[in-house]
Formats: sequence, C-alpha cells, structure tokens
Amino acid sequence: MPILHHDMMLRPSLTRSLPLAIALACLPAQSASADHPKPTADSAMTVMSYLSSLPLQDTDRSGGDGSVPKHDTNAYSLPAKNLSFDQRLSFSVGNSFFKSPWVIAPASTTARDGLGPLFNTNACQNCHVKDGRGSLPVEGDPSVGLFLRLGLPDSHEDSWSDEEREFRRIAGVMPHPVYGTQLQNAAVPGIEREGRMQVDYEDVTVTLADGEVIALRKPRYSIVEPGFGDPGAIALSPRLAPGMVGLGLLEAVSDETLLEWADPQDADGDGISGRANTVWSLAEQREVMGRFGWKAGQPDVRQQSAKAFAGDMGLTSNLVSSTDCTPLQKCETLPDGGEIEVDDNVMDNVAFYSRNLAVPTRRDIDDPTVRQGEQLFRELECASCHRPRLTTQSGGVAEQLAEQTIWPYSDMLLHDMGEGLADDRREFEASGQEWRTPPLWGIGLAQTVNPATGFLHDGRARTLLEAVLWHGGEAQPSRDAVVALPTDQREALLRFLETL
Repeated sequence: MPILHHDMMLRPSLTRSLPLAIALACLPAQSASADHPKPTADSAMTVMSYLSSLPLQDTDRSGGDGSVPKHDTNAYSLPAKNLSFDQRLSFSVGNSFFKSPWVIAPASTTARDGLGPLFNTNACQNCHVKDGRGSLPVEGDPSVGLFLRLGLPDSHEDSWSDEEREFRRIAGVMPHPVYGTQLQNAAVPGIEREGRMQVDYEDVTVTLADGEVIALRKPRYSIVEPGFGDPGAIALSPRLAPGMVGLGLLEAVSDETLLEWADPQDADGDGISGRANTVWSLAEQREVMGRFGWKAGQPDVRQQSAKAFAGDMGLTSNLVSSTDCTPLQKCETLPDGGEIEVDDNVMDNVAFYSRNLAVPTRRDIDDPTVRQGEQLFRELECASCHRPRLTTQSGGVAEQLAEQTIWPYSDMLLHDMGEGLADDRREFEASGQEWRTPPLWGIGLAQTVNPATGFLHDGRARTLLEAVLWHGGEAQPSRDAVVALPTDQREALLRFLETL
C-alpha cells in the first residue's frame, strides 16, 4: 500500500501580512526542548504561538553528537565525531573507494575495473568535490558535477502500454528509448559517447525594495553532438551533485516523524502542502518513502550509492545489476568487469562512509544579527518547509546515529517550487515542478569547500540570495517577503544562512 495513505497532521494557517516588527518582538530567544509538533485541524493555535513554538537553534552541534568544528576547505570531509575506532577504519576504507578512480576492463586492477562503457566520471569524488557540491561547467571543460537526467516527457504518457506504466512505477521514470535516463558524456573505446550538455543563460532581473537590482541566470539546457542520432522528444533535468554531510542522520529519522509535517491536500489552507514521494526499494521489493536525491527519488543511502555507480560510472552491483545502456547502444559487445563490478564489500564501505560524514558545527550562533536573521527565517515562513529540527530514531539504526537531535533545516518532503525551477521530468510521484526541500546544514560553507559550485538543483544561483529569489510556487509569498525587506533585515537573514 502506498505510504501516502498515512494520517497527516496539519500545519496551522498563518497570516502572511503580520507586521514584521511585531513578529520579531514576540519571538523567544530560546526554544522549548521538545520538537515542534504539528497541530491538528481543530487546534486553536494562533500565529504568535505557532511562531514562538518553532525552536531557535540552541546548540552549534547541527549534526548532533557527531558534529565537528571544521570550517575550511575540508569542512565536509571528516568522520562523525562519535565514531568508534573500528568505525573510523571502515570510514577510511570507504573514503579510499570514494576517491579512487575506476578503470576500463580488462585491467590488472580487477577490484576497480569495469568503468563504462558509457559514463560521466571515473570516481565519486570527481562529482562530490571534497564531499561537497559539484563544480559547474566552464567553457571548454565539461565538468562532471552537473549532468542531465533524461526521460520521455509526461505528454507521452497517454500512449504508454500497461506494461510500460508498470515499468515506470518501478523505475520512477520512463527512459528515453535510445539515451536512457542520463546523458553520459564519456565512453570507452569502441562506442560513441552519448553527447555533450550545453547550458545557455539569459539574465532575469529582480529589483529589491531598497532599489538594488539582482541579475538572475535563467538556464536553457540542450544536448549537442548527440552520438546516437537526434533524440527527438526528450525531457531534460539538470542535476548538480549535492553535498554529502549528514546523510546517515537523515536516513535515521522515522517515516512517521517526517509525515507529521506533510499536508498533501493543503487542508489547512496556508498554501504550503508538502508530501512524501513514494518510490521503489530494490532491496525490499516494495514501495517506500523517498528521501534522497533532488526529487526524493531514492529511499536510502545504499540504493542512492548503487544508482550513482550505475548511472555515473557504468558499474553494476548486486543491488543495481544493469547500467544506463539501451539496446540500440549494444554495450554488451564491449568488455566489462564481470557480472557484478562493485562487490558488496565495496558497496558496504562506500555506504558507511557516505552515512557518516560529519556535519560541521554552526558558527556565530549567538551573534545578535544572526539571531535576528534566524527569527526572520521563521517569521517569513521559510521554516514551514525548511524544518529546523528533527530527532532520529532510538532503535533500528546504528548506535552513533540513534536518538540524535539534529538541525538539518529540511522536512525531506516534496514541494511545488513553481514554473521557474520546473523541468519536464516526473520522478515517481514528483511532478516537474516538485522538488525535495534540500537540507541547509553546512550551506554557508559550500563555496568555501568548492568555489566553483552554485546553489539549487542545477547550480544556477551564484549566491544564497539568488537561490531565495528563484523560489516560486508554494514558496512565492516567502520569496516576495524577502524582496520587500529593508536592507538590514535582508542582510541579517543572509547572515543567518551563512552560519548554517
């Protein structure tokens, strides 16, 4: 049974026109110790009590006991502080597999051969630079940090057979018959690469209330030099490799905790819904809640890792036994690294490494300007989607991840972000306009770790302010409120985000 049949608790209806100065004056300096509960439909919760019950972060340990005070170019690359000695050894082994390049088969390095035949990169670290976000492409350098997901447009759905519909239910997307689900811009000898992604930008200006003009970059994506002919009708969805910190903690939050925040029918009428994506678990062979990826299309860290091995590097595993090659590309005629190229030991260590990368501690948490910005974050209803605090489960997860109070600033749910950020590629239940709320922890260090990266799902935003200004759909009122802020309050809000 789809998970969306769970009973949902409802968000209170907020008055968006509440005067800013009054709201700030009424907000507390410290929060209650319990996680903020979602009120039921018949609860009489006022705007003031709702805002005051949202917790202000009272600790710099955003990732719980595993947080580390690292704020330089290696801020995302340390093991969680609460790992044991043996766990640190496993972390180091996983790190070596994450960083080391895979090679074309046949090779003397049999533990790391089988790359391709079609691929985007030869090592995980090439996309997740220093375990952070991917680099954006520059002219003459087709960076692997940003790539194109592919599929058939939703407009073709009426012509699908029952068998094709069932395939889409399991796979999450209808692959393009020639180019599959991802554009691979590299290939081994003996086969053409699929093509090259081209990004063209046009400026879109936004004038803020104080008169400052911000130029946003509106991207347009296309495939050039297609290796297997004109793709025709095809859905293109750009994806920037995200940061890796705190994944195990997000995996350790229960479905029930996340579903408390959902309101798929907007029953409370506040304009913000939020719903879980229902995806297919390859390990469990059933529908479960999606958590990872820009559209919450993967249920757990292991499956996310296995899919990345297959899609990004053309490597098979016991969990994902085929790559993104299509029949017309005849990849089976080329050498491979064996039926299973990423064995379970490698997958176990990579998944362990990915789960246990430490979240950096927050900085300047008690600075008055930062506190003002944090209060603004709640008053402007940013926290309605970027849920400040979560608690991980007490059982059924690794000891170092259990019973942790964390501050990811995400509800892990899908939200309609408007036409400006939309693609034409549905992923499981996520429409072209829906995206998972990305966690904000560590975001202030993203360009310290990798100066060549950007923000949002395709890196189009060069600054955090640009990222805010691209928000639409359910977030449009909050975005408009930011545009209307006086300069000092807008700077306080951005200063808060920079400390996360």
